[in-house]
Amino acid sequence: MNLKMLLAASCFLGAFLPLPGAEQKVVLPESVPDPLERFNRAVWGLNQGIMIGFVKPSAKVYRTIVRKPGRIMIKNFGRNITYPGRLFNNLLQGKWTGARDETYRFGCNSVLGVGGFFDLATEWKIPKSDTDFGQTFGQWGWDPNFYLMLPLFGPSNERDAVGLAADTAANPLSYLTPYPFTVSDPLTYISPYTYCAFGVMYNDLADTVDSYVRFSESQMDAYSELQYAWTFGRKNRTADFQVKGERDPASLETLQSIFFSVKNPEFPNRGKTRTVLIPSTGKRLKFTFWLQSKKAPVVYIVPGLGSHRLSDAVLALAELLFQKGYSAVCLSSTFNYEFMEEASTAHVPAYLPVDAHDLHAALTAIDSHLEMLFPGRLGPRALLGYSMGGFQTLFIAANASQEERLLKFDRYVAINAPVRLLYGISKLDEFYDAPLAWPQSERVADIENTFLKAAALAKSGTPQSPPPFSAVESKFLIGLAFRLILRDTIFSSQLRHNQGIIRHQVRGLKRAPVYREILEYSYKDYLEKFLIPYYSTRGLDLTTPEALEKASNLRTYSERLQSCQGIRLITNRNDFLLPEEDLKWLEASFSSAQLTVFEHGGHLGNLGSPEMQHAIGVALEGLAPTKK
Repeated sequence: MNLKMLLAASCFLGAFLPLPGAEQKVVLPESVPDPLERFNRAVWGLNQGIMIGFVKPSAKVYRTIVRKPGRIMIKNFGRNITYPGRLFNNLLQGKWTGARDETYRFGCNSVLGVGGFFDLATEWKIPKSDTDFGQTFGQWGWDPNFYLMLPLFGPSNERDAVGLAADTAANPLSYLTPYPFTVSDPLTYISPYTYCAFGVMYNDLADTVDSYVRFSESQMDAYSELQYAWTFGRKNRTADFQVKGERDPASLETLQSIFFSVKNPEFPNRGKTRTVLIPSTGKRLKFTFWLQSKKAPVVYIVPGLGSHRLSDAVLALAELLFQKGYSAVCLSSTFNYEFMEEASTAHVPAYLPVDAHDLHAALTAIDSHLEMLFPGRLGPRALLGYSMGGFQTLFIAANASQEERLLKFDRYVAINAPVRLLYGISKLDEFYDAPLAWPQSERVADIENTFLKAAALAKSGTPQSPPPFSAVESKFLIGLAFRLILRDTIFSSQLRHNQGIIRHQVRGLKRAPVYREILEYSYKDYLEKFLIPYYSTRGLDLTTPEALEKASNLRTYSERLQSCQGIRLITNRNDFLLPEEDLKWLEASFSSAQLTVFEHGGHLGNLGSPEMQHAIGVALEGLAPTKK
């Protein structure tokens, strides 16, 4: 689960479309219309090509030449010189305090900060008041009518595109020339100061391009996620942070997982990405790894439901393990588009025996490939999975003896793994439907305010304890995150093997209609309408509840799990995917040396805590990591 993407995608704002029987289902707000979707996606592709093909490689060289303090100084100068635009817009919006603060900042940084290269105003805690003409037009009543992707500048709309032109006109660098202007010499329109403005823009991109590329690669449809986020971020609305109703500690703690990320921003760039041929599909699957300089134990990381190998939690775990002396290898979830398209033998994932076997086969291929590339560098192997990845890790552990040709691991570590898949997905549907507890007349406004609070929390980047959400809000945000994962899973599966269930066209550049339709399906619907019919065509009858429950319940493999001494489990007592009866089964089935239980943390909410990270280290003890 990627809750950061949830908060970025919590932006289905704008007109609300009432549907028949809406009181019985959650109706999501819609984003700003995208009638130019085909054109916008083409421009998005162009921008991606520029960022990946030019900005990313050149930025690596630029960052080597211009060190971080120098880049910060250039960034400070770029913001300081555009003070007139912020002053005008604060005044035009009636934000007198903002205009005053920006004037104080400009005076302080221009005089004492050597022309703005040093940001003394921030050190002296003079607040910023960033605003632009697009926001001014919005406050004056101009609501955007359509989404627009601009070359180089990225996401926008017709209002903000006009605002961008006005912002450019308010930039002093647009008027400064080093010599008198003459009509006979049109080249004087392009002054060195104009190039300076582009230089400042490139300087800022150099520090953000890597995260941009990771984002675009890790999302099945980064365009859609970005469109939602931009639509929401440009709304001139303020969230009401008052918490109405009871809180739910477990789901609030779960939301804290969004703050689990790498400590060193350069760590992701130090990893190497390769591809390996998957024999069962004949395609090549990407994986990313960080190898120690000498022989060391290798930990293969299996992420949660739908997560990509470059998602924040995966990278943070890889960094943690690498710092502890282990080599780390990451691949995407079996529910992620990357794995589904390249390594899955089933078009519709969710049947544990097939998914886990495909995962195990991919891990075996990756391990063989690394052994060939780096002979003698790979020590004992460990498999570490969290959430759904932990669930699959335990299944692989239970069936390792049955898979003679597949990789054998010396240790299996499962973090916050559910015991029963069907129970887990029933909770996800329940969480998504949490807003039904609100009165229908207030539901639209309450959902919108929940999104506003979520976006403000994500933008701040600072954890709040507890987050400002009621039980309904926190559960809904989690449910929505998983529903978006389900949307991508269904789209990817039907793109490769259309079962004729989706009414709208699955292929093509215009995806908004099919996305809206897919979001109507719950996890229960997915099993009944996609998974069970698909496997019936493969000669497997899953129509009875017992058949699917047996295959997706770890208790089915109880004896094999108990006989595997290399298993280590770490879980939280208040994990909403783990009911009390399942926790009791874990405690009865595994020794205290194998099972670590924290009282709090929800589902993955304490991954970043020192206690959890210490427990992960303890779970891997005995593999003799290389000490640093």
